[in-house]
Formats: sequence, C-alpha cells, structure tokens
Amino acid sequence: MMNITITEAAQNYLKQLLIKQNVEGIGVRLFVSQPGTPHAETCLAYCKPEEARPTDLMLPLDAFPCHVEAGSELFLEEAVVDFAEDKLGGQLTIKAPNAKVPQVNADSPLNERINYVLQTEINPGLASHGGMVSLIEINDDVAILQFGGGCQGCGMVDMTLKDGVERTLLDAIPELKGVRDVTDHSVRENAYYK
Repeated sequence: MMNITITEAAQNYLKQLLIKQNVEGIGVRLFVSQPGTPHAETCLAYCKPEEARPTDLMLPLDAFPCHVEAGSELFLEEAVVDFAEDKLGGQLTIKAPNAKVPQVNADSPLNERINYVLQTEINPGLASHGGMVSLIEINDDVAILQFGGGCQGCGMVDMTLKDGVERTLLDAIPELKGVRDVTDHSVRENAYYK
C-alpha cells in the first residue's frame, strides 16, 4: 500500500481544475521525473482516460482518479500534496522526501542501499566543499565510486575516501567489502584542496 497523502484542500482545488477541463473521467497523474537522482522532480499532470496506463497504480480518492506512475511509487513514499490559500489565490505544493533517494531497508538491492548512504550521509558533507561522490558499479561486493566537483583532484581525497566514505559505507552496509575510487584526479581545476 502506498503512503501518499493528498490533503482535502488539495483534492478540492484539483477537483475544481479538473471540472474546468470539461473531460469526462479526467484525473491526475503523479510521478517523479529523473527519480533517484539529485535532479529528481515531483510532477502532477492532467490524465485523460485514454492516457491511463495499465501499469498505473491508483490512489483511492473519491474526488477524482489519481494515477501514480509505475516506477515512481518508491520515490513518492510519504509524499504530501497540499494546497494553501493566500491573497493571490493559493499554492499547490508537493513534498516528496524520497524523490531523490527512495527509502531502503535491509532487503533492498545493494546498489540502492549504497546510493541511499551516499545521498543522505556522505554527499551532504561533501557539498560544503563543492564536492560529491556517486556509485559507478559494484564489483565483487566492492563499491566503485567516482568523485566530482571539489573532490575531483583534491589533495585530501584519499583521506576523504578512507576515513569518511569507506568507513561510513562499511558501517552502514556490513556485506560491502570495500570501496574503490576510479576518478581521474589529474583534473584539478575545481579541487577544494590543491
């Protein structure tokens, strides 16, 4: 069962918009574009009956049909669609805390658990230096990583890798055997420490 909330205020607002479309059976489609990436965006669009897909998941709403795009449901877990009235009419907001990184658990695939730790624990710290790290692949339970931004070519990257990234990943994911950096650190233009 999906844990997505569309508040009563949002349902009333959307229902009025849908009525103005004058299309029998029209609803909305909720999805995440570029899910699981730093560029993820939560989207809400009109969905005419002929645009419905057999793979869509349906939210149980009385006001109108709400299609959740298959593949987006993990990224929309705990999402809240709300509407707040103001002097200019109001604003519809969508808060989806898992759009960039879906919630994971011990049964999730290894790459999802690694990406979750990278995005929630490691990259926020590296961002203060203009850096980031991403998972390229997993080879024999070793995470192959690539640094970017201020971490690429940084004189402290070995310490960051061993004392920060590797320790954090191994503590969080015990079956992981290690990490390896495949970044070309000869490129130093953006390095935080040169």
